[in-house]
Amino acid sequence: MSAAIDRPMSQLILFNVSNGLIVGAFYALMALGLSLILNLSGVINFAHGGFLALGAYFAYSLTPFIGFWGALIVAPILVAAMGLVVERFLIQPLYGTDPLYSLLLTFGLAYMIEDGTKYVWGAQSLPFQPPKWLLSPLSSEYFFLTGYRVFMIVIVFAAVAGLFGVLGYTRLGMRIRAGTRDLETVSTLGVNTRVLRSLNFGLGVYIAGLAGVLAAGLLGLSPTIGASLIMPSFVAIIVGGLGSLVGTLLGGMLIGVASGLTAVYWPSATEAVIYVMMGVVLMVRPRGLLGEEGRLH
Repeated sequence: MSAAIDRPMSQLILFNVSNGLIVGAFYALMALGLSLILNLSGVINFAHGGFLALGAYFAYSLTPFIGFWGALIVAPILVAAMGLVVERFLIQPLYGTDPLYSLLLTFGLAYMIEDGTKYVWGAQSLPFQPPKWLLSPLSSEYFFLTGYRVFMIVIVFAAVAGLFGVLGYTRLGMRIRAGTRDLETVSTLGVNTRVLRSLNFGLGVYIAGLAGVLAAGLLGLSPTIGASLIMPSFVAIIVGGLGSLVGTLLGGMLIGVASGLTAVYWPSATEAVIYVMMGVVLMVRPRGLLGEEGRLH
């Protein structure tokens, strides 16, 4: 009798932990893009969730013409192109001014993108179906572990590995890392910091677009799909630590798993636990788990 009771409970825990890992992967992916932009340009990009939503809607519109796999490739590139335009004409003139101005700008831009998606695609939720063979459960016992969920985790970690590869082994990545340390010195060495900031912003927004395509296949499409992920992504940055991309990745996964486990025993606190965890981390280690002390000054 006890074993019969324990088995459903273990399945429930595994279900919520797997959901937490997937949601945490989205938080981490979103937070990495946010952290890239924040570390180099000092811009708190509240429009990041809007770019995620655009990636999802672009994929929805492209899928009938080029299929899911084509949309997965093209939609994030289109979002990155839009990000470059936004950075060039709206954000770039604010560099060197009070960071509050760029925060307010991106905050307003987030609402503009949300209303724009409602105008173009409608305010109602839309279905977005990945290939049917990816939706099949991997086993009858663990029916909630579908091929698409595993696929999403693989793509997220491949994207993270690719990002760290770019930052660690390419000239652009080395300049971005140097710029996060001392942008003025990088400029005096002959690097065009205006272009560097633009490419960095485009890379961060590309990651948001990719997360949008993946999230649409799991959560469906709605104009607020990005708004629901943006605040936990900022929490992931704070928990992981400002200035640390590894910490941001760790923070996203931790709050996702914590939220999933909380859903087993206290479902109404699944969102609150994220902010409780942030508060505890800040009390114990104000710069975050792997944050750089200098970022506080």
